Amino acid sequence: MAKELKGVLVALATPFAPDGSVDQQQLRAVVDHTIDGGVHGVVACGSTGEFSALTADERRVVVETVIDQTAGRVPVVAQTGSTSTAEAIELSRHAEAAGADVVMPVAPFYEALSLAETTTYLRTVADAVQVPVMLYNLPAATGVNLEPDVVAGLARDVQNIRYIKNTTPDMAQSAQLIHLYGDLVDTFVGWDSLGLCSLVSGAAGIMAGTANIIPAQLAAVYDAVRSGDLAAARQAWDPIFPLLDACLSVNFIAAVKVGMDAVGVPAGDPRAPFAALSGEDEARIRALASVHAAAEQVS
Repeated sequence: MAKELKGVLVALATPFAPDGSVDQQQLRAVVDHTIDGGVHGVVACGSTGEFSALTADERRVVVETVIDQTAGRVPVVAQTGSTSTAEAIELSRHAEAAGADVVMPVAPFYEALSLAETTTYLRTVADAVQVPVMLYNLPAATGVNLEPDVVAGLARDVQNIRYIKNTTPDMAQSAQLIHLYGDLVDTFVGWDSLGLCSLVSGAAGIMAGTANIIPAQLAAVYDAVRSGDLAAARQAWDPIFPLLDACLSVNFIAAVKVGMDAVGVPAGDPRAPFAALSGEDEARIRALASVHAAAEQVS
């Protein structure tokens, strides 16, 4: 039986060794760091995980490593989208066979498809697996915005489409998903600085790249909201918001990796063509993350 998704899901960073290869040993350390910090699920090969810079074989290795290291402690979501339907199906079936609890196929992200082409792709990939599917709305990369009524239609028509990650700063759109279509699909908001308002609005959870840096603090926000203590949630949220906001103001992947290094969980530099942060941007992220280093240091 599939595990229910809820709470804080970490979009895992993919660590790279000095020679540029995937550092599987450090990936295992990142998985442990985030689970020990209290996240409620882990996501392999998401955008923060630099999937677009990985080969298909590397994506399989990352998914297998994350599933193995998680060892059933929390659900595993595998992002399996591709620029071709055939490869997305292959990656989704691989993730299912490897033991992923949910697959999350982002729509093709080079040449923007029509809405009809996008929904056909999503239906086809979802039909190819038995595990639950999380739609991944990422209009800035795909060129197609999955409006709430479209999401609802997909969830009605395809039995295993059960979740959506909505990665857009449009909180009004997320609110429509939560309040109008919560009986069809569980919404996870993927814009880190909207975490508190998303949870208070009734989102099933959040998916955050910054949970690689501060998993315990984000989990504390979720726990406080779930218990109905909004004052405690705000108290937990206020100190971390500057870091979340700063990461979104620069190259997000690079910022997450700087923050991870600052709290003692290095993941190397981003893989080219992504560039590492430098100068004032690096110093600002490092300083903000270092405030939380004592609580987040890997024991």
